[in-house]
Amino acid sequence: MPLTLYDTPNGIRMRLLTTLDAEPYLNMIRVTRVPYQAVEPIRDDEFYTLDAQTRRLADRMNAAEQGTGYQFGIFSLGDDALIGQVSLNNVVHGVANYADLGYFIHPDYQGGGRMTAAVKLAVAYAFRALKLNRVQAAILPSNMGSQRVLEKNGFQAEGIARKYLKINGKYQDHRIYAIVAEDLPEEHE
Repeated sequence: MPLTLYDTPNGIRMRLLTTLDAEPYLNMIRVTRVPYQAVEPIRDDEFYTLDAQTRRLADRMNAAEQGTGYQFGIFSLGDDALIGQVSLNNVVHGVANYADLGYFIHPDYQGGGRMTAAVKLAVAYAFRALKLNRVQAAILPSNMGSQRVLEKNGFQAEGIARKYLKINGKYQDHRIYAIVAEDLPEEHE
């Protein structure tokens, strides 16, 4: 049975994306291409094709099977539309025992707490199901909305990673945020 996570008060559910989601996922990333360009890598037109996204989702499914990454789709409970994603990437067990968190939401669904709720579900999954010790995220210092999502979920700013990721065509500094299992707010338990 597929894993599904719910936050009914915020009107969302999350589940791992599959290749069957390639078309709605493609439609969503096409819509977000221009408004999110300042916070995303530059991608060629081939990235925005059904074939490319089907392959990408197949790779993500394989990562979930291997336990190295989990790409959750965020769905609206009202109309079951795919409205965003939350990913636990680069999952490492053993001495490190952490994952990198990434997320975005369709511009029409910003506000109302849906992204904060989705991150909360992903963090709880990381600590409860995956038994990780740390979840971290890298955010552009100018991306105040993403920073608020993390802070509402108990993440703490740890510092600046200089020229960390190539975003919008150039390497840019990122603020590193993290939460560790012992920081988990009581409502997650």
